[in-house]
Amino acid sequence: MTGPVLERLLADETQTSRLGEDLALSLRAGDVLALKGDLGAGKSTLARALIRALADDAGLDVPSPTFTLVQSYDTRIPVHHFDLYRLSSAAELDELGFDEALTQGAALVEWPERAEGYLPKTTLSIELVQHGEGRLARLSGQGPAFDRAARSLAMRGFLETAGWGEARRRHFIGDASARSYEIVTLAGQEPRVLMNSPRLVLGPSVRDGKPYAVIAHTAQSVSAFVAIDRALKAGGVSVPEIHAEDQDQGFLLIEHLGSEGFLGRDGEPVAERYTAAAELLAMMHGKTWPRRLQAGPGSFHEVPPFDRDAMMIEADLLVDWYVPAISGQPPSDALRAGYAREWNALFDRLNSSEYTLMLRDFHSPNIIWRGDRTGHDRLGIVDFQDALIGPSAYDVASLAMDARVTIAPEIEKRTLDAYVAARHAAGAFNEASFLEAYAIMAAQRNSKILGIFVRLEKRDGKPYYLKHLPRIRDYLRRALSHPALASLRVFYEAHGLLEERTL
Repeated sequence: MTGPVLERLLADETQTSRLGEDLALSLRAGDVLALKGDLGAGKSTLARALIRALADDAGLDVPSPTFTLVQSYDTRIPVHHFDLYRLSSAAELDELGFDEALTQGAALVEWPERAEGYLPKTTLSIELVQHGEGRLARLSGQGPAFDRAARSLAMRGFLETAGWGEARRRHFIGDASARSYEIVTLAGQEPRVLMNSPRLVLGPSVRDGKPYAVIAHTAQSVSAFVAIDRALKAGGVSVPEIHAEDQDQGFLLIEHLGSEGFLGRDGEPVAERYTAAAELLAMMHGKTWPRRLQAGPGSFHEVPPFDRDAMMIEADLLVDWYVPAISGQPPSDALRAGYAREWNALFDRLNSSEYTLMLRDFHSPNIIWRGDRTGHDRLGIVDFQDALIGPSAYDVASLAMDARVTIAPEIEKRTLDAYVAARHAAGAFNEASFLEAYAIMAAQRNSKILGIFVRLEKRDGKPYYLKHLPRIRDYLRRALSHPALASLRVFYEAHGLLEERTL
């Protein structure tokens, strides 16, 4: 197998197990890991640690598959442990269901040389050889599995420089981007979060020679998170303390703000928490935020504007993805032109609106409830690297029409009323202008989300987002009930954009 090679010295069994844990954090469905080495080289130790890390169960029984040939585990990424020592020919892999296993999860293969050329070219090879009192692990391969493994090992190196090299790593959460998060634990320390934020891959040009991310002003590196985190903390918002950082690689070791979600135990919205979050937004919107924020010594992050181009390319996701999905054909030129005309007229109305620091995804997945605290400190805020300077109404709409949770009209009203009351209490506030901007931003955001959720299914193979579409359509209808959006509502109704659909 050709391609790059990584080597790691493993002084003892503990370090061998740690390598298994690091590989588990990089694993994805469809990956094949080939374990090579003589008897007693540590292959079973490595495999056991990897499977236990995936199961998040240090005591999980992981028997050798020497006699059964394959053992399967229903872990976070289903993993199938093959031992090919007793295989008489590579063709027997078909009988073991090897290809089918890869459609469901990942494969861990001991004695891969018995499979000859049967394994995929993207197989990640891990060879263990004796090296003094310990072992040398040699990783080789080509393709995404190797790249992810290399990045996971780099994350372990980052932890070592931060004094957390012996920490236990466990998957925490991923999001719709390439970012991922882990919980890391070390004896005698509070758990921390390891943030993996690779530099954004911009993708092809989509308009005026620019990629979508450039037009929409999506954060391109972890430096945006660092800069906004520091600004928010200085402004009285509870955001994670950054304990260690490597902005070049995109790694941060940050405070774990808590584990209680923003919703109740039944997954339903808790009205008091939404009103508390609205009051936090009111406090933030009463401040003046600088557009140039310090990301590090001598480095700065310029907070981009939520300008017309960004608003429009987001709204266009409905035309680009949702319309073809519900109609079975591409949108007509007339539909596109009418859609752009309606939205541009509404964007004109935002010119007199209040603009401020807009976190962009201020909703339940990114808010942690800390009921043992008081005031605004009850709310821990994360995932704000894509913040812009935009209408203050946007984040209120993001909260009160939570894309992942069904917010009843009564709770939406209570949330909105709490924000408005807090703004009035703090000083002069143009409520009518705000409510109009709220309706426009809610319609823009929910139009965007209809397109994004279809795109996640069609392009990215994530169909579970489609279950949210009825809720998003309901939110869109609510937003379009404002008199300022009457013309847009007529347009949406004329083209069947608000009708209930099953995709």
